[in-house]
Amino acid sequence: MASRSKVALVFGGRSGEHEVSIRSAASVAQGLARDHDVHLLLVDKAGRWWLQDGKAPAEKGGARVFLAPDPDERGTLRRLADATVVLRPDVFFPVLHGTYGEDGTVQGLFELAGVPYVGAGVAASAAAMDKELMKALFARAGIPQTEYRVLRERDAVREAALARELGLPLFVKPANLGSSVGVSKVRSLDELAPALDVAFAYDRKVVIESGVVAREVEVAVLGNGGAEASIPGEIEPDREFYDYDSKYSASSRTQLHIPARLEPARTEQVRDLALRAFRAVDACGYARVDMFVGKDDGRVFVNEINTIPGFTSISMFPKLWEASGLPYPDLLGRLVQLARERHAQRASLRTDYAPRA
Repeated sequence: MASRSKVALVFGGRSGEHEVSIRSAASVAQGLARDHDVHLLLVDKAGRWWLQDGKAPAEKGGARVFLAPDPDERGTLRRLADATVVLRPDVFFPVLHGTYGEDGTVQGLFELAGVPYVGAGVAASAAAMDKELMKALFARAGIPQTEYRVLRERDAVREAALARELGLPLFVKPANLGSSVGVSKVRSLDELAPALDVAFAYDRKVVIESGVVAREVEVAVLGNGGAEASIPGEIEPDREFYDYDSKYSASSRTQLHIPARLEPARTEQVRDLALRAFRAVDACGYARVDMFVGKDDGRVFVNEINTIPGFTSISMFPKLWEASGLPYPDLLGRLVQLARERHAQRASLRTDYAPRA
């Protein structure tokens, strides 16, 4: 019988999605426990790392630890107080949604430490998190998107001009955040300034997108070099758009339709676009790609890619793979395997220079 690997589940984080991350971690911990030894590693809102006991993630508590960016340490977690060794995980599994977790920062630490970790690398994580960079890569790959503009500071003249250029309604979003945190729908010009105030409170850069009358469709992607796309799912929000409460509130009546209510040709189109978006940012491991399908003309626009998609009990990513024939614990095991495979590939690359003979 194969030995059980030690998986450090990293959750929480310095992000507006801290609470969502804890909910994701609770589901992942339970699913991983069948085949792996799960160790809970909380990153609190101040960025401090806590190794917790027990089987379920907690919002606080544990022993303060740190991970040194030294490959000789082989991923050792040491107690902050006296540097004693407390754990040496085989794989790190970050479910850190948003800033300081999904944006390439913690991935950079894992790369420096030379440890296997689940999900996309530094560049793909950063590009997918930053909506301006993501959209530029999508445009380069010829992936259809809605019209958009980017603001880096408040400018009343520019704001009025972009409202005329893009038309109403508009969506205003922080460039580096997810779970619809800080997102507003702008239906009239007098709503634009308050929406920008909210978005700029979360980020120094804000994306403004033209609104479309569309259905919201999502596809889950899994793999490294030979990634695969799940069947698509469709979201029917219980309000005007799929905002934070619609996603996570206990009173939400949002409906998920799996498979999405699409004709076969459109189904294949959105699956192909999901794989193209995955490759455009050079993702690996897994991701969820969100799209719009026009209600009137059926045109498809890629909205964004999420390299650490939600993993709560109601999240679309695991539901899509379960409907595609991959049960939840097997999906998590596959992600751990993909992390090991990518690490082995990167470890085989040369890091020195040797002139040709």
